[in-house]
Amino acid sequence: MSEITTIGVVGAGQMGAGIAHVAAVTGYTVLLADADRARAEQGKAGIEKRLGRSVEKGRLSAEDAAAAAGRIRPVDGLDDFAGADLVIEAVSEREDLKKSIFTRLDAVCGPAAIFASNTSSIPITRMAAWTSRPERFIGMHFMNPVPVMKLVEIIRGLATDDATYAAVKALAEQMGKTTVLARDMPGFVVNRVLMPMINEAVVALYEGIGSVQDIDIAMKLGTNQPMGPLTLADFIGLDTCLAIMEVLHGGTGDSKYRPCPLLRQYVEAGWLGRKSGRGFYDYGK
Repeated sequence: MSEITTIGVVGAGQMGAGIAHVAAVTGYTVLLADADRARAEQGKAGIEKRLGRSVEKGRLSAEDAAAAAGRIRPVDGLDDFAGADLVIEAVSEREDLKKSIFTRLDAVCGPAAIFASNTSSIPITRMAAWTSRPERFIGMHFMNPVPVMKLVEIIRGLATDDATYAAVKALAEQMGKTTVLARDMPGFVVNRVLMPMINEAVVALYEGIGSVQDIDIAMKLGTNQPMGPLTLADFIGLDTCLAIMEVLHGGTGDSKYRPCPLLRQYVEAGWLGRKSGRGFYDYGK
């Protein structure tokens, strides 16, 4: 398998920009795409601000920050990914959207290119079957915020070959990440454990067992977590939490993964967490 030098990132939002940031700092050329060029440019501008803060804090030299920013090239769309050795998809958890992206990438990218999805719950085997290269399709689940969090969860699909796994594992380690290998089952490892905990915290709120603050304080101090589950849900996005719980529930058929009605109600109200200004907490936007 040829060396990876150019990485395409689809999605310039929080996750995609974080992946592009880390890849560029590590020395890779990054092609950054979103729904349009303006959003891709916006994503790069956000990365440059974060690089600037790293310089201010002494974590990165000004020269290295400038070099990293120079390696990121916003593009007009997926047709500009023809030269990518690896493409990482980091868009919202919508199967229809992901399918349209990978179908187009399959037609545009060279036959040796590897496709990776940052999905947090959708089966890799299912997505790989949308392409003509299931052996070069893999899950590469980064944690948020990507520049800070050390874990990358790697998920092999049924057809993923050893060379693809080895290349992606080496890439993640080159980025300074620790990897774990997860079986291609709903939720993989992290969300299979994390999301039911968050959902149960919402159930506790729904049933009046405790207030938002009391549930979060209890879990922080009682289990030594850095933030409470409801704060974390707001940070992740309640729509994303609901989508993952629906995948877990649908994929396993087990009632223990049924989303709490209150979680669904908050999403229907548009209370999605930090990104909307209101979730379990009010962020004053």
